[in-house]
Amino acid sequence: MERRPGPRPRARDLGLVVGGLDPGPLDAITDVPGVRVGHTTVRREPDVHTGVTAVVPEGVGPNTPLPAGVFTGNGYGKLVGTTQLAELGTLETPVLLTSTLSTFRVADALVGWMLERPGCEDVRSLNPVVGECNDGLLSDIRARPVREEHVRAALDGAAGGPVAEGCVGAGTGTVALGFKAGIGTASRRPALAGRPVTVGVLTQANFGGTLRVLGRAVTPGSLGLGGEPARGASAGPAPAAEHGSCVIVVATEAPLDARQLTRVARRAVYALARVGAAYGHGSGDYAVAFGTRPAGGAPVPDAALGPLFEAVLDAVEESVLNALLAAVTTTGFGGHTAPALPADRLLAALRAPGPPLTPPATAG
Repeated sequence: MERRPGPRPRARDLGLVVGGLDPGPLDAITDVPGVRVGHTTVRREPDVHTGVTAVVPEGVGPNTPLPAGVFTGNGYGKLVGTTQLAELGTLETPVLLTSTLSTFRVADALVGWMLERPGCEDVRSLNPVVGECNDGLLSDIRARPVREEHVRAALDGAAGGPVAEGCVGAGTGTVALGFKAGIGTASRRPALAGRPVTVGVLTQANFGGTLRVLGRAVTPGSLGLGGEPARGASAGPAPAAEHGSCVIVVATEAPLDARQLTRVARRAVYALARVGAAYGHGSGDYAVAFGTRPAGGAPVPDAALGPLFEAVLDAVEESVLNALLAAVTTTGFGGHTAPALPADRLLAALRAPGPPLTPPATAG
């Protein structure tokens, strides 16, 4: 599995702490027992910046499904497998993330990989779950460069431990809130019905709006950066229409049923508002939440879910900040450039007295 490259800081390294709950030891989705992550980055300078990311729960399969839920905030996107996931409340495969026009090749490759797993010799129906973001600003999306070998490498290389963030895997070409973004992850350890549990998130960030960091609005211009404006703004050669999307994967070992996991997924999409998401017309905003325990037994009472909801909100917010802070300035297809979020300038701006750096974003 690709590791987090270089010395670029995460949000907590900078003292940007979201909420009062403690994270897991890695502050990553892999803090949830049995969850692994793999990336394959596909980069051919200057025109291709894309890839695939795999979130792999241990033992998941059509004969050993896991309870799961899905929520669509805005449905302008492709999330393969949504209808069966919503209907049955079960996850049968790893969750894969990629580029919009590569979604269907990735789904086909995932099916082939699953059919080769032990215990799947007689499988005749399988529901692959694959989400996407449009990385066409920085990558030649029509080339559909993600191939079967890239998918298999991400799945076979999935591992526990630290998770690479920023410009890796499915986040290689993504842009969010006016800055170069990518993959981000975080975790929290809330108390649920009297005992601690872990909830972890992984976010493929690629959406419009104005970045908010702990309540302060920040834009590339306010930090003295060049480059192009936020997705959806019209300037120079940049596309005039917003083609964004964001997919969030939530994992927990808490004993929740599919209905409760759908409630968890809903909060994950809500959390994007904290960092300034505009939920624009052209953005597909989705969350998939799964439990690592097979269905069965009594779920946690709904009245006890408050701390878990809070944990998801905080973890998603932090995961987006981690995606932005880990990413590097990228010039890609058509000469478009997405500037990185510079940690030093960000901290200086947050320390400055006075009102927010820019007016709040209006809801899309």
